[in-house]
Order: sequence, then C-alpha cells, then structure tokens
Amino acid sequence: MFTGIIRHLGHVGSVRTSSRGIVLSVRAGPVAEDANIGDSVCVSGVCLTVKEKTGGLLGFDVSGETLSLTTLGHLAQDAPVNLEPSLRPSDRMGGHFVTGHVDGTGSLTRRTERPGETRLTFRTDEVLTRMMVLKGSVAVDGVSLTLTDVSEGNFGVVLVPHTLSVTTLGSMVPGDRVNIETDLIGKWVLKALGSSGGGVTEDFLREHGFA
Repeated sequence: MFTGIIRHLGHVGSVRTSSRGIVLSVRAGPVAEDANIGDSVCVSGVCLTVKEKTGGLLGFDVSGETLSLTTLGHLAQDAPVNLEPSLRPSDRMGGHFVTGHVDGTGSLTRRTERPGETRLTFRTDEVLTRMMVLKGSVAVDGVSLTLTDVSEGNFGVVLVPHTLSVTTLGSMVPGDRVNIETDLIGKWVLKALGSSGGGVTEDFLREHGFA
C-alpha cells in the first residue's frame, strides 16, 4: 500500500530484456538506502518488487502483463520515474490509499500554466472516468492528485509548483502517456452497489457524481 506522496525522483539505470518481460534498474537514491530484497516500491504508479540491490541501484522484474497494461515498457535509460516505498503503519497518510495496481493508461491533452498552479487535462478510457468523482482522488504516475474536472473520457487536475518540481509531471508535455489508478474506496463502493441488485446504471452514476 502507498499514499501517492512521491519520496524521490529516480532515473532509469538500464532496461534489460528477460524471458518474462524486462528487468528494470533504477537509480533510487534515498529510497534504495531503506530498501531490501523483496520490498515493494511504487515506480511511476506501478507496484514492483525489489529483486536486486547494488548501492543506489534497485532492480525489478517487470512481467509481460505489466508491460501491456502500463507505460513501463516505454521507459528508456535515464528516463525519470516517481518513487515511493510502501506505507508503514507509523507513516502519515499525506495523500490517499494507492495500491500500485494500475487501472489503465491515459495521455496528457492540455497543459495550462497559471500564476502559482498548472492545470493538466488527460484523456483516458471512459470506464476509468466513470469511477472518478469531482474533488475525489486519482493517482497519475503514482502521484496523489485531486480531481478538478471529470467528464466522459477526460479528467483534469491542478498541480502546485512543489509537486511539479519533485515529480515527473513537471516535465510532461501533451502527448505523454501516464499510468492511472482510480480511488480504491470508490471502486469498492461501486462494486458493492452493483452487486446489491439492479446494478450501477448510467443514471445512478450521474446522480452520485461518478459520470
């Protein structure tokens, strides 16, 4: 479990092809200092398990399925990645509950700069935006953000300068793809409502702010 509060902006050390996918090596800085073999680390929104540790480098196996569902297969050497170690019971919950299990990908369609803030608009699958609610939470490349706009297949967020400076979102330009994880609690609510009889209809989603 993670919170979506990025601890370090790492960089890809190498990408090696394996029989099951790739082995991703990341220069992880302070995240590597505390990491042990078998630990979970969220890498740009994807929960991966540490398989190798050499100094400040962490190595991860990335399966073919993960490559097909996320943007990790497009990473090249020196590419920046958002890093967050798994949540400890004593840690502060600064963001929201993030599992690192990506629901899908999307692409940045618009970036608008305003004094003190940057507005980003993304396009993604309509199935994902139906699980989003205005002022709710979403994880974009592992970063916990508040939804400021939600429509069919589109959503928007606002970033402050600090978030831009410590995550990959600061250098993002229209056309760049991202990993998206919708709010865990919202998914469970929709699951429960859908199994309680009658299912979750389009009218229900609109009435309760999910569409």
